[in-house]
Amino acid sequence: MNALLGAFHPYFIIIAIGLTIMASYTALDMFTLIRTSDQNKRLLFLGGTFSMGIGIWVMNFMGLISADTNRFASYHIPLTILSIFIGVAFTGMAFLPFYGKVIRFYHLLGGSLFLTFAVIAIQVIGLYAMNLNVTYNIPLFTFSGLLIAGSFLFSLWILFSSKSYNQSHQVWLKPISAIIMSAAIAEGHFLLKRATVTTSELLQESNTESPFFIYLVLFISVLIIGGLIVSSTLISKQLAATDTNLKDIKAALDASTIVAITDPSGIIVYVNDKFEEISKYKQEEIIGMNHRILNSGYHSKEFFKNLWTTIQSGKIWRGEIRNKAKDGSFYWVDTTIVPFLNKKGKPIQYIAIRSDISDRKRAEEHLKETIKDNIDIKFALDQSSIVAFTDARGKITSVNDKFCEISKYSREEILGRDHNILNSNYHSKDFFKNLWKTIGEGNVWKGEIRNKAKDGTYYWVDTTIVPFLNEQGRPYQYLAIRNDITERKKTEEVLHRQDKLAAVGQLAAGVAHEIRNPLTSMKGYTEFLQLDEKDPERQEFLNIILDEIERVNTIVEDFMVLAKPKAVELEEKNVVPVIQTVVSLLEFEARKKNVRLSFDCTHEIIQIECDENRLKQVFLNFIKNGIEAMPNGGDLHVKTFIQDNNVQISIQDSGVGIPKEKLKKLGEPFFTTKKNGNGLGLMVSFKIIESHNGKVFVESEPNKGTTFNILLPAKIA
Repeated sequence: MNALLGAFHPYFIIIAIGLTIMASYTALDMFTLIRTSDQNKRLLFLGGTFSMGIGIWVMNFMGLISADTNRFASYHIPLTILSIFIGVAFTGMAFLPFYGKVIRFYHLLGGSLFLTFAVIAIQVIGLYAMNLNVTYNIPLFTFSGLLIAGSFLFSLWILFSSKSYNQSHQVWLKPISAIIMSAAIAEGHFLLKRATVTTSELLQESNTESPFFIYLVLFISVLIIGGLIVSSTLISKQLAATDTNLKDIKAALDASTIVAITDPSGIIVYVNDKFEEISKYKQEEIIGMNHRILNSGYHSKEFFKNLWTTIQSGKIWRGEIRNKAKDGSFYWVDTTIVPFLNKKGKPIQYIAIRSDISDRKRAEEHLKETIKDNIDIKFALDQSSIVAFTDARGKITSVNDKFCEISKYSREEILGRDHNILNSNYHSKDFFKNLWKTIGEGNVWKGEIRNKAKDGTYYWVDTTIVPFLNEQGRPYQYLAIRNDITERKKTEEVLHRQDKLAAVGQLAAGVAHEIRNPLTSMKGYTEFLQLDEKDPERQEFLNIILDEIERVNTIVEDFMVLAKPKAVELEEKNVVPVIQTVVSLLEFEARKKNVRLSFDCTHEIIQIECDENRLKQVFLNFIKNGIEAMPNGGDLHVKTFIQDNNVQISIQDSGVGIPKEKLKKLGEPFFTTKKNGNGLGLMVSFKIIESHNGKVFVESEPNKGTTFNILLPAKIA
């Protein structure tokens, strides 16, 4: 007989359904938290599983007791405990797929089937725990199972897979889903009870109900469910608060930094929106890949090897990395990689937190380029110009190597001094007064200055002085950029000398033409008178007149050379015998003046292109000058040698020498160091050497002698 189809206590059923609804809501609350929580997923899963399993058991247990309270005394406790564990196990298997982030329809279907198995298992074991013999109405039993599974599937679908599910709809979707699920559990209890036929194996001793045991069971059940619900609620609130904090931290990180999580092998398992934004890769393109996809080729293998060695040892790595985005552009990130370790101290995953520093790196690069440009400009200035900085009072604060080189002062000697140390006294006080007035008003001054080096030599500099102004428009320092124009000044001096020569030439052209004709007549008449003159004294006077006429004629000849130089006809000659001839001609004159004349040449043949007669004129002039420079006798050495494809002829005397101030004027017209000279001889000699594409260098020191160095192009075989 089916004793369970008789009367039952409705209060028990109402309480059982209420407890089931609360347990279902608590379980679903925990399972939904799993989807949004990054921490405590395991704790939430266990709490939700136990809550749902106990809820299913409570509905079945109290439903059976409410139908026959006398059976409680014979209830089989171990089977009851077994039913609880089996129900919890099936519930855990039902919600295991919900542990992941993505839920598919087959997850929902599997979950609904496992929940149905939990209801059936608890129902069947509960009947056997009451020592009842059970037979089943298979069609009804099957129909009941499908209906229960469908109800569970609908409940899970609206909560976990419906398009309406979001954070705002969670508030009312969870209660509805809990009610539907509780209804499925209650429905399962009653339908399965109707699909079974039970008979008792025990004699019914009494129909007397035992209220104490009934209410004791009820109290314990309520206490268990209430405690579970309260604890679950507290856990949920605590976890929700924790998750809120984590979400806030995550939101702050996502808004400000680039976040990526990789597994122990370096495979990317998570990236945030900032990562996608800066790398130009979509999440589905980057998940499952490693960071080599971003390798820009900028860093060495040792760089990444050191990185991996650091984080695999459980240490935090910090550094700057240049990555390559999907579109080929490069970007820099300031990176911190934190390893998460298991109990054995081995990394289980890595989280990389990056900040975009591309703008800073570009600024640094621009700054480096600017500094490099400044260094290059400074280098160029240092190589080409003489640079000096002074303070507002004119004290030198910095000089470059070229300044020290041309001034002959070391930095230690020049720093802290003013430019008066270089004053050559060439310029007037008004000159420097105007200079200081210009730069003191903040204007740039440009001009040419002659300075005096430490060794007493003079040099010219083309100078630009730039004042640096403060906020009040007043100079706080000056930059003087100078260029050595000493050679240019010398060239200008040569040009000035050439201008003089041109003027002399014009004068000579007129004077020589007017003088030569009378000189010819005077010489002719004098020679005519000499033929008939018998008086020795008068004959001597006529000789003197002829000598003077010849002297004047020589001067006129020199004038004519200046006025209209003869066209040089160069022929290839051996210069050695030419010099030897001149030396031989002057040996007698040298001995008369107690001068030892010597000639030294290491080569027998030195071929040059020259006008032999005009070169003889130069050699005669220079050797005679050397002899005349030694009135008390001395040594005169003529040396000839080859140097750098040139023949150098040195005529060195040990005479009185020439002062420096006069040495610069040699070759100027009408300038001479001799008492009876006119200065035209040296000038003509210099011009002859120039017409042979040669140069003359004069070295002299007072009381030690003078050396004339003639440099002519040689024809090297």
